[in-house]
Amino acid sequence: MTLQIALVLGILLAALILFIAEKVRMDVTALLVLVALAFTGIIEPTEAISGFANPAVITVWAMFILSEGLAQTGVASIIGVHVLKFTGKTESRMIFVIMLTSGVLSALMNNIGVAALMLPVVLNVARQTGVSPSKLLMPLAYGSLLGGLTTLIGTPPNLLISNALAREGYTPFGLFDFTPIGLVVMLAGVAFVALASRLLLPDNGPAANLTGGADAKALFKEYQLGERSFFVRLLPKSTLAGATLRESRLGKALGLRVVALQRGGEAHFSPGPDFVLASGDSLFIQGRVERLNELKSWQELQAEKIASDSGTLLSPDTLLVEANIPPESELAGQTIRQLDFRKRFGLNILLIRQTGSTRENDVASATLQVGDRLVLQGRIHRIEAIREDPNFTQVENASEQDLQRYGDIAQRLFEVTVPPASWLADKPLHESELRRSFDLHVLKIQRQSGEEILLPEPDEKIRAGDRLTLHGRLEDLSIIKSLQSLEMRFSEKEEAELLESGNVGLAEATFSPKSQLPGNTPAEIDFQARFGVQLLSIMRAARSYRSNLANVALHHGDSFLLMGPREKLDQLQTEKDFIILSQVEKRSYRSDKAILSSAIMLAVLVPVFFGWFPIAITAIAGAMLMVLTGCLKMEDAYAAIEWKSVFLIAGMLPLGLAIERSGAAELLAQGVLSSVGGYGPWVVIGALYLITAAATTIIPTAALVVLMAPIVIKSCNDLGIPPQTGMMAIAMAASASFTSPISHPANILVMGPGGYRFIDYIKVGAPLAIIVFIVVMLALPFFWPI
Repeated sequence: MTLQIALVLGILLAALILFIAEKVRMDVTALLVLVALAFTGIIEPTEAISGFANPAVITVWAMFILSEGLAQTGVASIIGVHVLKFTGKTESRMIFVIMLTSGVLSALMNNIGVAALMLPVVLNVARQTGVSPSKLLMPLAYGSLLGGLTTLIGTPPNLLISNALAREGYTPFGLFDFTPIGLVVMLAGVAFVALASRLLLPDNGPAANLTGGADAKALFKEYQLGERSFFVRLLPKSTLAGATLRESRLGKALGLRVVALQRGGEAHFSPGPDFVLASGDSLFIQGRVERLNELKSWQELQAEKIASDSGTLLSPDTLLVEANIPPESELAGQTIRQLDFRKRFGLNILLIRQTGSTRENDVASATLQVGDRLVLQGRIHRIEAIREDPNFTQVENASEQDLQRYGDIAQRLFEVTVPPASWLADKPLHESELRRSFDLHVLKIQRQSGEEILLPEPDEKIRAGDRLTLHGRLEDLSIIKSLQSLEMRFSEKEEAELLESGNVGLAEATFSPKSQLPGNTPAEIDFQARFGVQLLSIMRAARSYRSNLANVALHHGDSFLLMGPREKLDQLQTEKDFIILSQVEKRSYRSDKAILSSAIMLAVLVPVFFGWFPIAITAIAGAMLMVLTGCLKMEDAYAAIEWKSVFLIAGMLPLGLAIERSGAAELLAQGVLSSVGGYGPWVVIGALYLITAAATTIIPTAALVVLMAPIVIKSCNDLGIPPQTGMMAIAMAASASFTSPISHPANILVMGPGGYRFIDYIKVGAPLAIIVFIVVMLALPFFWPI
């Protein structure tokens, strides 16, 4: 092995590790490969960047624009809607028609785009027929993948395979060279899925039997909102009347969300924190009802004000100190609640002095800043620990006289007695919600036995009859009592009517393949501020999530239920980040341009078929005609390009060149031949197919064919057989990505709406992959003999 081969294999191994680990974006990894090849001198700098001018790369981005032109003029949707009218009522016939339709469209359009366009259409078929979406959506994805096998432009791996042949001086594949074997494979795959669907595809329950889009009751039931939503009513003499939602502590104290409010027959959507409550209001709440039930079962906490008692704050076992937050502190920029300060340091923060202000109320939500002066109370050993902690500086003891400088700290002390039947009895302090929810600090517990516990640890249990010395606002206890008096009721009918009343509605959505939002939490996305809607529920792997959603990271494949004004829901249809699964309003297309866009697509293909021009040139011409004729705007054309794929391919193409030129391809080919070469060329081709098919689960298919192409060509040369045969097998293997949701974006797209789990893809995809392998190996000798 030469040094150059070792360098190439080292770069290849590093790229594979980054692809598998997913710690670095795929396109960034590809660009790192490009830079590494240039810096090591394995290829010339001009060759390193030549991928961006490669005909395959140009064709890929031009085809994205052409596909978008067909989509925006409604060609794909019109074909899909009209063809799916013939699905009939039998499940197998539906699957057959859906897969054939998506397959035919994917022969000429980007297969991810086809799956995204047909997803709402297929869901509507499921709702109209009562068939479970889980029986139809995976076939939709698989049909789009199988259809991509049938033409040169059906999928990027086909273009890259053809380009690799041309680069090595062999005759490249023509536009329809893939069609004979690809069509046989597609028909075999469609037949298998249609016949085996009853046994292999999961049945996650039928969609609502509706004539149009899903209504509120159907979506309400589908997302199981009834288990995490309820109404509360303010009684006529409720002390919450006149208070704002923020002051009610419903959100902070109980983790509940007020989705909507009814007052005098009028619905108020998403009332803000400053919305003033009134007697008789009905609040539609989302969250865990047991949180409110637990609060009700606290019983009456008997509270009384106590005299200013510095002994509670200062004692032989405890200290009161002041401490600064220095510039190097890692605490700066975080809230007390995020830091879980009490648990982390074992100290109470009684007061925060910030520039120009002093914070005594709601300390838990305060964001620490450099220069803040904290008043801390804790046991001596805890105080000594922070003296050595770099997160704090100028830690100074406070005397009894210093208490006067702290405003009314000592005046904010009071005691409560825990009744015998209280829910608090036998609960650890950290489960009591006193500190986290109501900003009440337990400074002392006095047992009935006479035992006193100063600054109890979070795991100290509260007992019936205990007297708790609290630091906080006595008024907060009245909030607790007000929350205890709320009247609860449950009515799915009433909830559904509220959620679909007047100008408010529901919509089901999922992320589009091009969306940049996945990976963010709802709090980071801020649906309300950004899109004017609220997130009610998330469906992931057949499980719905309905409470504490703010910090749940969203992913591709999730579907979610949104609520908002109807005009805002309508506007979501124009957002590139979403695919609306429930038809809020029929999406508008440039349907007057449908015939024109179809003619442009035909004009792109005819010169290629007759060999007059290469596909890269006609694709660019077609893309520009789509813009010039108004089929789509130039901004839409740029947005249609999957730039991640373009940079991935352009960055990895030089590695394919380096593998071939350095001798690494010869070395790897010899490894394959030494293992199975003695069994004949068809066994070698079969082995290369299986290696490629297995690698699709961890390596992007475009990058995979770039890596495999030089190895396959060398292997075929050594066997003395036409390389086109081996390359056709690899093209089929690379695009047959059925066994995992992450192996292809189309698979991820249907995961949430179909309620699929990872195992479902294995149960259906593994047998399908075996069928495709067998059909390819049987058909290759007829269409591409050796």
